[in-house]
Amino acid sequence: MVKKLFSSLIIILALPLSVAAQMHFGYLSYDKALQAMPEYIVAGQQMADLRTQYEGEMKRVEDEFNKKYEEFVVQQNELATPIRMKRQAELQEMMEKNIAFKEEARRLIAEAEQKTYGPIRERLDAAVKTVGQQKGYAFILNTDNAAVPYINPQQGEDITDAVAGALRTTP
Repeated sequence: MVKKLFSSLIIILALPLSVAAQMHFGYLSYDKALQAMPEYIVAGQQMADLRTQYEGEMKRVEDEFNKKYEEFVVQQNELATPIRMKRQAELQEMMEKNIAFKEEARRLIAEAEQKTYGPIRERLDAAVKTVGQQKGYAFILNTDNAAVPYINPQQGEDITDAVAGALRTTP
């Protein structure tokens, strides 16, 4: 009886190992696949242009603030107290508006990135899923950021070319 129980236990413990040995998976660098997409390159240029516009406006308002501040520093001792206080308040308000604009610009850029890159990532995700289903993989690993330092090439397959092919065949 003990022998039968021990034998059953060994089979139960060995079963997951044999299933794991039969498991096949794919892997790729998601970032490299993404960056190889022509629409990603176009989107990157659009985002760079948008950032340049915002940076130009931030520089303009910062220069304007600096100019007014320098004028104030030079004149402040000659100004009557109410005028000096008024100008200080104007400078404070201007600085607060500049800070608010920078925060809003960051938010708007992040939102634009999501809108711009979101559909591109969805298309890549769909291609990865299609390749995974076609090849019958148990899973697909993303090798970016040294997340997977070793992959046995006999059990896993680099699917970069397959994903690129799937992207070429889907609009």
